[in-house]
Amino acid sequence: MIRRVILFLVLNFGALLLGGLLMNGEVTGDWYLSLNKAPWTPPGWVFGAAWTTIMLCFTIYMTLAWEHVKNKRNLLILFGIQWVLNVFWNPVFFALHYVAPGLVIIMSLTLLVGYFLIGYLQELSWKVLFVVPYFAWLLVATSLNAYILLYN
Repeated sequence: MIRRVILFLVLNFGALLLGGLLMNGEVTGDWYLSLNKAPWTPPGWVFGAAWTTIMLCFTIYMTLAWEHVKNKRNLLILFGIQWVLNVFWNPVFFALHYVAPGLVIIMSLTLLVGYFLIGYLQELSWKVLFVVPYFAWLLVATSLNAYILLYN
């Protein structure tokens, strides 16, 4: 079990690292700073704290899911799709400035993480609570992306 925790930690935080690298520093660039952002946009430091918490909880979730979900192949496919969507939203939105495709990506990611929450509820019971922070944050992030699309 410890090996699985380490594996999911590396994969989850690796996604954050890769996504961050693919942003090309645009989170502090002129384009992003000049955007009309939602009034509920959190300060910058919240993003790091939120993603650290989310990935720790998602690591626990995936470790527990691996122990309890019968169809591990589907679980890994969904995890892989989640990983790709999580990584590639960053360059699409920040580096390429493609706000509408970014919204499609983040909405897809939100729906997929919602599936991790609802779709595995019967097999995982209370353990799905570990994916709630991820889902809640994605609802906020999706609203921020949508606001930027509508008001810029």
